[in-house]
Amino acid sequence: MMKFINASLASAPRVNRRSFLKVTAMGSAGFMIGCGESAAPVADTAPVADAEPVTSSELNAFVKIGSDNHVTVVVKHLDMGQGVSTGLPTIVAEELDADWSQMHYEFAPSDPAVYANTFFGIQGTGGSTATANSWMQLRNAAAAARSMLVDAAAADWQVPAAEISVAGGEVAHTASGNRASFGELAAAAATMTPPETPSLKSPEQFTLIGAPLPRLDSASKTDGSANYTIDLERPGMKVALMAHPPRFGATVKSFDAEKALAMDGVVDVKAVERGVAVVAESFWAAKKARDALTIEWDNSVAEMRGSDQIMSDFKAMADTQGALARADGDSGAALAKASQVIEYRFELPFLAHATMETMDCVAELSEDGCDVWTGSQLQTVDHQTIATIAGVPMGNVRIHTQLAGGSFGRRAVPDSDYIAEAVSIAKAVDGAYPVKLIWTREDDFAGGRYRPMGYHVARAGMDEAGNPVGWEHRVVTQSFMVGTPFEGSIQNGVDASSVEGAAQLPYAIDDVTVYLHLARVGVPTLWWRSVGHTHNAWVAEVMIEQLARTAGQDPVEYRMNLLADHPRHQGVLKLAAEKAGWSTEPAEGIYRGVAEHESYSS
Repeated sequence: MMKFINASLASAPRVNRRSFLKVTAMGSAGFMIGCGESAAPVADTAPVADAEPVTSSELNAFVKIGSDNHVTVVVKHLDMGQGVSTGLPTIVAEELDADWSQMHYEFAPSDPAVYANTFFGIQGTGGSTATANSWMQLRNAAAAARSMLVDAAAADWQVPAAEISVAGGEVAHTASGNRASFGELAAAAATMTPPETPSLKSPEQFTLIGAPLPRLDSASKTDGSANYTIDLERPGMKVALMAHPPRFGATVKSFDAEKALAMDGVVDVKAVERGVAVVAESFWAAKKARDALTIEWDNSVAEMRGSDQIMSDFKAMADTQGALARADGDSGAALAKASQVIEYRFELPFLAHATMETMDCVAELSEDGCDVWTGSQLQTVDHQTIATIAGVPMGNVRIHTQLAGGSFGRRAVPDSDYIAEAVSIAKAVDGAYPVKLIWTREDDFAGGRYRPMGYHVARAGMDEAGNPVGWEHRVVTQSFMVGTPFEGSIQNGVDASSVEGAAQLPYAIDDVTVYLHLARVGVPTLWWRSVGHTHNAWVAEVMIEQLARTAGQDPVEYRMNLLADHPRHQGVLKLAAEKAGWSTEPAEGIYRGVAEHESYSS
């Protein structure tokens, strides 16, 4: 049976196993949660004849309540698997006193005036900020909506609002026996004036926050009904692939598309700013046609070094001090007086983000502007890029944020690379049809935007008792801020993201110096999960571990003694050691280690 299904699906253009899962799920399940193009979970129930149409009332920018009693939370952040489409509705459900079964979500439109990340000033997701920056915003929005529901009930029942209770998605007045669901009150509640400072719960009153709850997207991701950009279909849509230069920085000198254009299913071949685009009726047709292209590349400004040469250049830079990122005391003098000095050198390679869903975007140009469907992580940046390339006003650009199959920073691109490509292709074909750009796995790994390569030299001194008495850390890496709107964050040659975790070393060492060399490399790089911490935490913790071992001290106790000024660090380390049974020797053949690092307040 499965072989037959696979064969059938393979022969049908743009039909995939996910579509089969959707059909199967609808036929076999009485109820499910799915995601439409807005990625909002919806109940899959059959329409009832002559039923009242469902209406939705907006109580504020973040809370909508339907006449069907569904509460929809407008999520301003991208859900790339980290779960904000459940976490943020939990905050709303708590303050609203909703029942969890009522909760749904949809992604917000691109509108920084309403949906900006309050830590960034633009609409975007990153730096582990989604919950933190939304915490009070959503609590206030939900508490205001709750107050409006109470006011609507009080006006309808002619009773004091103070006598009305809310629990489990229901508003009630015990003395009169009146009760109403949120859905019954929503339309009237939307006309009420929200309080300026709504009353918020205390943590002791929380019933949902901190409790185990089923994720709102689990069912749809399990049965295949959740829509990602790669699943999206638009009327008349074509599929595009890009031929990128084999060397970073190279450009198209000339190309011959005669063989490609003669292939079945191929619609067009266009040169665009980032390479040559092949447009076809299906992915496979586009892939075969791209393989048939003959392209001559101009390497005059391309990066011609390989990884070995770049690393060799990094090592040479590390022999000098570089820009000063931290200077406490005199590390040089402390190291000179130390009874023992240890030094380690660390090489870190370029690393791809390797998201499960490769880069993809659907772009559709029309007389009304430009619509884009993608897992946008920096909506404001992408919005501006789309408007510039499409040549339309900002108000005529609409970003439909989709669920994303991973990102780890890859979809937060200062120049919106793959989104820019999709819009460029749509423009190159004069908007004749919607274009779905898909990067292959090979494109994804060879296309750049890696975690930067790095080289570190770390030296630490010890006194006779084994205590650290000097610390010097030299970092050589590449800044992905250079050449972007974020370049202004680099001060005195120091990109804070390159030394984060190193410049904030928490251990009690009097003399600490951190230097940074920002290397110029033509390989496109980008923040990669935990950004600079992914380099610096490893270096710092290996060094502390070696100090403890050289001193002959327990690595947990050694760290505890150096963290006296950081009780939160001590608390985490103590709890981890207790849970690991650190005080007892592990069984033979079992080995263990410990490390601790703070990043993004966690």
